[in-house]
Amino acid sequence: MISLSSDSIGTLDSIVVMKFGGTSTADAQSRQAVVAKVARAITDGSRPVVVVSAMGREGSPYATDTLLALLDAETADPQDSDLLLSTGELISAVVVAQELRAAGIPAKAMSGSDAGLVTEDNPGDARIVAIHPDRIFELIRRDCVPVVAGFQGVSVVGSVTTLGRGGSDTTACALGVALGAEAVEIYSDVEGVATADPRVCDGTRILEVIGADELFQLARHGARVVHAPAADLALRNNLRLRIRGTFSEEGGTTVLPDARYSPEGVATALSHKTSIVRVRVDLAHDEGTPHHMNAQSKVYSAMAQRGISLDMFTPAGRYLTFTTSFDCMDGLKAALDDLSLDYTVQSGLAKVTLVGAGMHGIPGVIAKMSACLNLAGVAVLQSADSHTTISVVVDSNELKVALEALSKDFDLGAGPCSC
Repeated sequence: MISLSSDSIGTLDSIVVMKFGGTSTADAQSRQAVVAKVARAITDGSRPVVVVSAMGREGSPYATDTLLALLDAETADPQDSDLLLSTGELISAVVVAQELRAAGIPAKAMSGSDAGLVTEDNPGDARIVAIHPDRIFELIRRDCVPVVAGFQGVSVVGSVTTLGRGGSDTTACALGVALGAEAVEIYSDVEGVATADPRVCDGTRILEVIGADELFQLARHGARVVHAPAADLALRNNLRLRIRGTFSEEGGTTVLPDARYSPEGVATALSHKTSIVRVRVDLAHDEGTPHHMNAQSKVYSAMAQRGISLDMFTPAGRYLTFTTSFDCMDGLKAALDDLSLDYTVQSGLAKVTLVGAGMHGIPGVIAKMSACLNLAGVAVLQSADSHTTISVVVDSNELKVALEALSKDFDLGAGPCSC
């Protein structure tokens, strides 16, 4: 039996939150890799708190998408949906806790409610508003590993809620903050944060270190390695985060607070989103109509009321151009029709974002990016930038070409960055 005694572990300051994704809990062989990682953490002197996702992916019996398919999306009650979807993580927590105990590691499965996660009452995409970790601390003091069901909590009115897809990452980071953890480790079937999505872009590499803001920007612009709210928690709370592979002994990617991070070059990585649509709204029926500013405000309000997020919006006189997800099109069209505004929609697009803390204050980065894409024959339909990002909208058919051209031009592939 592996001991969790206070003599071998030290103080509560050595807490490490270890989150394991669906591929890590999918079958008995994968779960043995989880057990080995937890055992190694204990041997190394840490007090692990484990967070788990539902087992496997779509088609697996208890995966989130499999459970979701049991319901009619058009008629399902949102609270019923959350109650059903939460069971995937509960099953995973119970099974992983049992396998830890079988390996001689005292462990206890916990629901989000058991772990003290309180959320707003917003089924399907609830935000954590408070954490009461007393029961977790009690288990740790009793030398027992808490195994927490991720992706869920209990609302302020007592209903089970879920945190949105990828929400187990957010559970882990929120617990890391509440417990004063030494680190939060996110384990999955990838070895760390890649310079671009290797499923789309050839020749990527795993980053050894990345800044917290860079990780957040990658997540919010489409990279799926970490849930965006989790990256935001890490950024705002100076949380030490590590992204690692369950089935690898490599060190993965360490996420450093920005105050301790020094970028190697102007660019660090690329992210992308697909299923983007570009909308151009005519705010006035003719050139003589003076009220297009009022119409612009009404468009923003109508989208907000329907929960439609707009991106890369560009007002220009009587026209307003913006991008959004194709999934929002039904609500978007209904809103614009209600306002009696003419509009055109261009679909089949993708957004590519270059991320790098080193580009702040450096002239010529967007010029280099534009020249690179032009040389590769990729037409840029719209662009936007911030201190650490430059985003462009391109045709989806040119996504792979754009990513690989930018990766090569900004030295994001194998070997050190020299840009």
